[in-house]
Amino acid sequence: MKRATIVLVGLLLVGVGLLMLRQGRRERATSSLTVYCAAGLREPVEAIAEAYRREFGTEVRLQYGGSGALLGTLRVSRTGDLYIVADEGTLADARRLKLVREAVPLATQRPVIAVREGNPKNIRGLSDLLRADVRVALTSPETASNGRIVRQALGVEWDRLAAHAKTTKTTVTEVAQDVTLGAVDAAIVWDSTASQFQGLEAVSVPELNHCDESASAAVLETCTRPAEALKFARYMAAPEKGGATFRQRHFGGVEGDAWAERPELILYSGGVNRLAIQPLLTSFSEREGVSVTTVFNGCGILCASIKAIAGSGSGNLPDAYYACDICFVPPVGNFFPEGFILTETDIVIVVPQGNPRGIKSLRDLAAPGLRLGLANAEQSTLGYMTQGLLRSEGLTEAVRKNVSVEVPTADFLINQMRAGALDAAVVYLVNAAPVEKYLQVVPIHHPGAKAMQPFAIRPTSHHRQLAGRLLSYFRENHTRFEEAGFRWRGEEQPIRSDEIKLPKWLRGNGGAQAVHLGARASSRLARGGAVSKGVSDAGLH
Repeated sequence: MKRATIVLVGLLLVGVGLLMLRQGRRERATSSLTVYCAAGLREPVEAIAEAYRREFGTEVRLQYGGSGALLGTLRVSRTGDLYIVADEGTLADARRLKLVREAVPLATQRPVIAVREGNPKNIRGLSDLLRADVRVALTSPETASNGRIVRQALGVEWDRLAAHAKTTKTTVTEVAQDVTLGAVDAAIVWDSTASQFQGLEAVSVPELNHCDESASAAVLETCTRPAEALKFARYMAAPEKGGATFRQRHFGGVEGDAWAERPELILYSGGVNRLAIQPLLTSFSEREGVSVTTVFNGCGILCASIKAIAGSGSGNLPDAYYACDICFVPPVGNFFPEGFILTETDIVIVVPQGNPRGIKSLRDLAAPGLRLGLANAEQSTLGYMTQGLLRSEGLTEAVRKNVSVEVPTADFLINQMRAGALDAAVVYLVNAAPVEKYLQVVPIHHPGAKAMQPFAIRPTSHHRQLAGRLLSYFRENHTRFEEAGFRWRGEEQPIRSDEIKLPKWLRGNGGAQAVHLGARASSRLARGGAVSKGVSDAGLH
């Protein structure tokens, strides 16, 4: 009886296992993506999709057409996961129509004249296409990216060519096929298209040599699984995955991110940005299906950490750096040569409600017996800039006599103020906003009492595209920064690190060693940093 029970339990376990296996296979088989793909990209994309299916079990259902024609389809159908488009102009149209979100560049291509092997009509330039003995096929500018780009490049000459053309078709593959069949003598196609058809050769012409276009995979607004769609897009772009397939088929290369099924992006950020970006980092990670490891700390400590890692040759440099002010970009400018200013905030004095000590300016911080809190000039941007403000007003010595506490992070100063341990502290305005019921803000009337926060991407990072999408995500969600108390400046052009000059009030600042740290100071300050998965607990700046 006991033996029969054991056998029965065993059979039940086997049955459950088989059921789970069958269910897993069913789920694996039904995992799919619907992708609308420009016809000229069909050959490499099909090969990449098959490799992806074998590796991850995801079916990629491909629908082909001219980029413009597919755009019309998407406006009506409002379905699908990805849109693989052949040119930037059509992608811009899709963005304007709010059909797509993130875009991942895949490859480049250029218009050329396709002729039969050996060039029997001796076609050497665009003027030869207008000869009476030459039959020409073109792609429609309304349906194909190729036709659109060529029309833009040729201007009025396009009208003459279009009038002479024997046929105009919706995709580059159709006109290329016409040349191989002898239905026409020449067609304008992409260089990558000509290389995919046996018996064709490409003739480059000066009028079109500047027309390199980037093909991209864009996530559709209708996509319900963006993490899976972006995973396939990253796979297509990765140099060792889809990128190799594009190169084999004579597409121009794009420096895609190194392949990782779940990439890890490392972000160093001054703590002042934390309140605004922490929830955005969480939602970005979920949407992208990636990990973001964030280090929040004073920018002096962050710069020291970057230098220490670079000097030791061990550890991972950050992929992106979001500083508290542009003055802390030049110290690591060789790693981050340019930055995009996203926000700005004021430097202010905070006092208890009612301002019992009657503080109205920086000069009042020198009042006898005042308990003052400042940020550390070596470890933080706030401290460095505060020291510059005091120096420019000739108040350094008088005010420093009242400093009760000097810390690398402004949140500690706010906590000390709430606890009644300080009479005044110098912080960022955004630090004070969450506690406005308890603390009163005293503005500092000085042109230097303002910090601008730049976002920079390391050019040598293996996750440059991912970091670029994080920057775009911040820009798309700029209202989150404004709600946190920042003034938004995210639409400005980037600023080069080597063009950033210290303002007059910071020149000669006694805290300048924080900007140009030596190796010993770098190592010392770097030990003040902290790293953790997701968001660190290093504190606010």
